[in-house]
Amino acid sequence: MLPRLARFGSRPAFPSSLQTVRVASKYFFSSSAATQNVGIHAMDAYFPKTYVAQEDLEKHDGVSAGKYTIGLGQKGLAFCNDREDIYSVCMSAVANFMEKYNLSYKDIGRLEVATETILDHSKSIKTVLMQLFEESGNTDVEGVDTYNACYGGTAALFNSLAWVESSAWDGRYALVVTADIAEYAAGNARPTGGCAAVVMLVGKDAPLVVESNARASHFEHAYDFYKPNLMSPYPVVDGAYSNVCYLRALDLCYERYVAKLKAKGQDFNISKSDYILFHAPYNKLVQKSFSRLAYNDFLRLPASAQDPSLAQFSQLSREQSYESRDLDKAFAAVTKEDFAKKVVPGTTLPQNVGNSYSASLYAGLLSVISNKSDALAGSHMLLFSYGSGLASSMFSIKVQETPEAKEQLARIHKVSDLANRLQTRSKSTPEHFNEMMALRESLHHDNAFAPTGDISELNSGSYYLKNKDEKGRRFYARA
Repeated sequence: MLPRLARFGSRPAFPSSLQTVRVASKYFFSSSAATQNVGIHAMDAYFPKTYVAQEDLEKHDGVSAGKYTIGLGQKGLAFCNDREDIYSVCMSAVANFMEKYNLSYKDIGRLEVATETILDHSKSIKTVLMQLFEESGNTDVEGVDTYNACYGGTAALFNSLAWVESSAWDGRYALVVTADIAEYAAGNARPTGGCAAVVMLVGKDAPLVVESNARASHFEHAYDFYKPNLMSPYPVVDGAYSNVCYLRALDLCYERYVAKLKAKGQDFNISKSDYILFHAPYNKLVQKSFSRLAYNDFLRLPASAQDPSLAQFSQLSREQSYESRDLDKAFAAVTKEDFAKKVVPGTTLPQNVGNSYSASLYAGLLSVISNKSDALAGSHMLLFSYGSGLASSMFSIKVQETPEAKEQLARIHKVSDLANRLQTRSKSTPEHFNEMMALRESLHHDNAFAPTGDISELNSGSYYLKNKDEKGRRFYARA
């Protein structure tokens, strides 16, 4: 159950704990009404109905068995036909979320959208989503789109948290929409694609409190993954360099996160977190990232306390450590049990739908709730967000222990229904998957077209593209 909101006639409901004064149909809140426990109240995910199994792609592509399923650590890849685009995916995600939680669009005061799937170089996805608000009459909704590769979802979340904590907050919820369609040209990178959207409701007195006492970031200029060709949906990727950028950002964020807590008198290592979540372009990198945190903890130990079997790795330079397969294997072995306990619960959705760019980290968060909702009370989660180019942050979530928080977590688990929804998807062939990739690529720069994709391939309740006219305007209907 979401917090009860006191209504003024047919007006939107607001937390009754706030001191309010109604003036000219606006609600002004006393600056003395402090915001507490700001975080995430509710979550859900949207992903396409169709997917291709990674083991089938291995056979179709003629690669060795296990290259995608073990080498990448992936199971499935969700994809769209030409009926779905980033606008329809976001509309489907938001409409379904609002209906499942029985929320009024009047209760939303901020809408932040995060994506790198750009179809217009001026008009934001947020403005397209305002169609959903029309019936409610609520047009007083702040926020626009945020993008920087896969980091946008975290920037959107931070913006929303800051709004709720600020003097500008009017008592309503913020809605964060993180969504991407990850597509790659035919070749080695194509199996790392995917599609999903995650919606989060942000407010005070939340069950998932985003801790404000420590947050660490690292930003730098890097060409590890970018999209310079505006006529193509595909990125330019330097895979090996991108992995190094990711791990270097992880190192620096973790060092700074630990240092900031130490300055507050708190010692931290990965044993202090119950669950650890990473941006997940593919699951093998997630495994490597957890090992990397253990390696960082190992380096902070005095020589006398270090495991003798790992001592050889304490002499490596940082650059050497990124290239050392022996280091990866050694720390994967010593962290195997903790990885299964702390990380695997957050891999369900990313492994089965593939990379969803800005939604990826939050697909992991929803996976943890789906898998462990009845055991999360009081737990601590460490999250690492990364976006190429590059932007990265490490932050944490503390799960409330109140009966209300437990009830909300149980509701997130029930509403998302991830296990059942993943199980009942439509498995497609690699041939059909590649046909859809070619079709979507051909339409990327077309000014006017009518989609030909099979509407039966869509989830019930999904929005879909009817046509794009000669002026580039897109029109939608709902399945």
